[in-house]
Amino acid sequence: MLPFADMSPQRDQEYFCEGMAEELINARMKIEELQVASRTSAFGFKGEEQDVQEIGRQLNVGSVLGGSVRKAGNKLRITAQLINVADGYHVWSERYDRDMEDVFAIQDELAQSIAKALRVVLSDKAKRAIEKAPTANVEAYEFYLRGRQFFHQWRRKGVEHARRMFERAIQIDPDYALAHAGIADCSAFIYTYWDASAAHLERADSASRKAIELDPELAEVPASRGLALAFAKQFDEANREFETAIRLSAKLFEAHYFYARALLQQGKLAQAVTEFEDACRLRPDDYLAHNFLAMGLEGLGRRSESNVTYARTLQLTERHLELNPDDARALNLGAVALARRGQKERGLEWARRALAADPEDSGLLYNTACFFAVQGERDEAFDCLEKAVNLGFGLRGWVENDADLASLHGDPRFQAVLQKLS
Repeated sequence: MLPFADMSPQRDQEYFCEGMAEELINARMKIEELQVASRTSAFGFKGEEQDVQEIGRQLNVGSVLGGSVRKAGNKLRITAQLINVADGYHVWSERYDRDMEDVFAIQDELAQSIAKALRVVLSDKAKRAIEKAPTANVEAYEFYLRGRQFFHQWRRKGVEHARRMFERAIQIDPDYALAHAGIADCSAFIYTYWDASAAHLERADSASRKAIELDPELAEVPASRGLALAFAKQFDEANREFETAIRLSAKLFEAHYFYARALLQQGKLAQAVTEFEDACRLRPDDYLAHNFLAMGLEGLGRRSESNVTYARTLQLTERHLELNPDDARALNLGAVALARRGQKERGLEWARRALAADPEDSGLLYNTACFFAVQGERDEAFDCLEKAVNLGFGLRGWVENDADLASLHGDPRFQAVLQKLS
């Protein structure tokens, strides 16, 4: 599933094009018989003028879905084509000229038409999941899509803006469970990386509770609730929520990925590695999941496996940076992978480039501390770590169990940092 091209008169519908594509990816992932390339990999080809067959081979898929969106006022035109990678021929194509109010019906028709073209018989469960509209209000849905676009930027300003978009969505539709879950996720990550104040944790708690109240059977909802509970150190309840999310949808990446992060925070490295492995299977091109899998393996002393995984992490990060050269988080984590692979100078260059994007970003400072710690440069590592904590980085369990910081553990300064996070 490639991002739809924006053919709107003002070319101002990128968020809608990306959101439509992501919704279709999510819908097809609910079909057990289909293996679907993730958002991360598919969106890497956004704007590239490449042969569809070559894209399909790089994504390791048999078919590629692409198309375009033209949105003008309340009018919507969506074209879609399913192309066979083996021979380049169209398997199926369709054009939809509808009003915006019909957007959910279009998504439903698209998902079912694709399944039919691929000769997949939908189960009743898959049909219900695909047909279920997330909200009855199209305007609320548009704000939700805007929020998703900013959330994926993974910078403080982006995540804060994403939360505002989700809040606009629930002002319009107070019963929009996914928008409440989005607010919870944004609040939880703001608390973790940038501002460890109780208000954000309380917001994550209240928003995730509301989402559960509205739709406990939607897998994204208990996954979001689990994340909020884990950051509040209510681990038993958090783990139950994650397991519920996985039971509801074993193919939901976020359920495994968030669960793995929570397990690592608890020091349960073996279980964390298992969940990170599941996350990597679901998104084999996700550099973040591979990075944390490698870190978990390192923490368990499974050095040869961690070396292989760090090598894979570096390949994925380099691919990501080819398409997103200014992604500070990718540079940050990539620097650690380079350090693990013995490429000190290149790692230092990446770490400096990352931090130059925002020297006061506590998340970037924390990951830079990890780079220096892996290098054995403890003074530089503590300088960055202490700044990160003073500026708002707030997850003690992560600091305690992060294998990248292992070289700092015997230093009294490490205990002083932990005390600040108590």
